[in-house]
Amino acid sequence: MSTVDTNIESVVIRFAGDSGDGMQLTGTQFTNSTALFGNDLATFPDFPAEIRAPLGTMAGVSAFQIHFGSKKINTPGDESDVLVAMNAAALKVNIKNLKKGGVIIINTDGFDPKNLRLANVPEGQNPLENGSLAGYDVKLVDVTKITRAALNDSGLGVKEIDRCKNMFVLGLIYYMYHRPIENTIEFIKGKFKKNQVVADANIKVLQAGWNYGDTTETFANRYVVAPASMEAGVYRSVMGNEAAAMGLVAASVKSKLPLFYGTYPITPASDILHDLSKYKNFNVRTFQAEDEIAGICSSIGAAFGGQLAITGSSGPGIALKGEAIGLATMLELPLVIINIQRAGPSTGMPTKTEQADLLQAYYGRNGECPVVILAAQSPSDCFYLAFEACKIALEHMIPVFFLSDGYIANGAEPWKFPNSKDLADIHVEFVKPRNNEDEKFMPYSRDEKLARPWALPGTKGLEHRIGGIEKQNITGNISYDAANHELMTKLRQEKVDLVANYIPDQKIDAGDESGDLLILGWGGTYGALKTATQILINEGHKVSHAHVRYLSPFPKNLGELMSKFKTVVVPELNNGQLVKIIRDKYFVDAIPYNKIQGQPFMSNEVVSKIKEILA
Repeated sequence: MSTVDTNIESVVIRFAGDSGDGMQLTGTQFTNSTALFGNDLATFPDFPAEIRAPLGTMAGVSAFQIHFGSKKINTPGDESDVLVAMNAAALKVNIKNLKKGGVIIINTDGFDPKNLRLANVPEGQNPLENGSLAGYDVKLVDVTKITRAALNDSGLGVKEIDRCKNMFVLGLIYYMYHRPIENTIEFIKGKFKKNQVVADANIKVLQAGWNYGDTTETFANRYVVAPASMEAGVYRSVMGNEAAAMGLVAASVKSKLPLFYGTYPITPASDILHDLSKYKNFNVRTFQAEDEIAGICSSIGAAFGGQLAITGSSGPGIALKGEAIGLATMLELPLVIINIQRAGPSTGMPTKTEQADLLQAYYGRNGECPVVILAAQSPSDCFYLAFEACKIALEHMIPVFFLSDGYIANGAEPWKFPNSKDLADIHVEFVKPRNNEDEKFMPYSRDEKLARPWALPGTKGLEHRIGGIEKQNITGNISYDAANHELMTKLRQEKVDLVANYIPDQKIDAGDESGDLLILGWGGTYGALKTATQILINEGHKVSHAHVRYLSPFPKNLGELMSKFKTVVVPELNNGQLVKIIRDKYFVDAIPYNKIQGQPFMSNEVVSKIKEILA
């Protein structure tokens, strides 16, 4: 068969099927091979909350989108160029985001009467037969039938064989885009090293997918996406939670402190617990407590004992941790609190992304309880912000929130990782023993950062009171004095405010230092906002983009930076939270732009909204 190779700059592929169809594994393997090939990329896993969602239904559709190219890639893409639909529900849910003229690879076995009924397709309206797919490049493949034929003599049962069909799809897509399959073969060998029959079956089906593309006229068109021109160095593909875990370990090494992570599992934060548990050789201890409260209280105990103390959760768990965060604030101990945000309230939509916990981080505790708040903007940035959160907590003796979200946590991108020598040192000093009985230890004396001394329990001469009742300034004794309470409340806020002296100024990410409109973002909206800004600039609009990673305190120059623009727009995946804080602190009449659908912004949505505001 003769083939035609077409060079393209970038492409967006979306794999979609039942939760049991292995679409996340398929997407992850394609991502790894594409990263090794040298393309820049961004991914978006999109899956239901149920471990085993209802088969064949729209609620049970699991998808994985990857955008890769020979240019800089900031987002997983707005619309897909290629949609792999393993059944009728997957097609019905995802076709709205497929470009007109896009390729649809359909597993015809997923369009039988049962699957059509489960997807609520009206009788007689099979999309493969009613002409509704006109205008798309439809490629019909009976993936299930071919997979079963390939493994007819494998000795596996039908259910086990059908679990391999995602490898057929992966092999076919590898063929279409000239991706190497060797990396996936090695992955399969490692994953199923204790079950050679299953390993051989998956490899055979992977190769069958490649060979099917190579031998059928249906796939005569192949596409070449050249490696991206990127800064020289060693790269790896990294997901947000994975990067955060490595950032915490790096901070442990740099501070020369053992790391303690006290937590309770919750989507989408659990992967940090899983990843940290692999680093015991770096003196990392993970503790899965009986509940969220026990998790954070164990971490506070670790902080009191002189360790790098971390606790993590998502919004519902952070709500349970609220009183203990107040305790850490009162004790003025270093504690990093990780919140991987998800859609709420209550249980909400556990696997869908949102930015709705910013006000919770600011105000979600009783009394005046200020903390430092940082927010990562991309998967690889989770490494640097997790490291920075630890550094601030340790050097300022203060609780620090590290905010991420489900979109960043599960997304992936190439990362040129740093060497240890390139990371800042983290300075930690414990109070030395007091041999002179006349030299009384003052646990709430302060340095220029207003940080109090860190005294290890059991150290001679450093006995002092601890607990959640208000402390007397300097001595740390229990105090109900009205003036002292006001003084300590002001000191705790000033301590947060002083952190602004130790963080970088806010920078413009795209565009000029002044203009008609500033897009001010935070968190996982970074890629969509930067891409939208560049589109608007190319069209001649005087638009700029700034992304805030330090949210409490803000960078010292943020107010001045905003004043150079006629209009400030704050896009957020919530009902307007950062915009409230900006208006309150800077008296800027910032315009909110909100999306609350459990899905990230698309860059074309942002472009349309900004044009509407400019008009």
